[in-house]
Amino acid sequence: MKDHKGYVYIRTNAGNSTLYVGATSELPNRVWQHKEKVNPKSFTAKYNLTKLVYYEIFESILDAYEREHQIKAGSRMKKVN
Repeated sequence: MKDHKGYVYIRTNAGNSTLYVGATSELPNRVWQHKEKVNPKSFTAKYNLTKLVYYEIFESILDAYEREHQIKAGSRMKKVN
């Protein structure tokens, strides 16, 4: 049976001045894509968000998407905390 885990993650830049919240089913691959700037026009590439500072693991990608929306709905201060 295929593993259906989901992940929510937060990336930032060297100065910790910009945050990005995302969700994925394959965290190692997604981290690599961001780091290598596979999509050079993406938000993470544009703002050089190279540091993975936080992640959570979920039993399903749907749970991860729900958590991503919760985090995005909060204030920047909540994300930093």
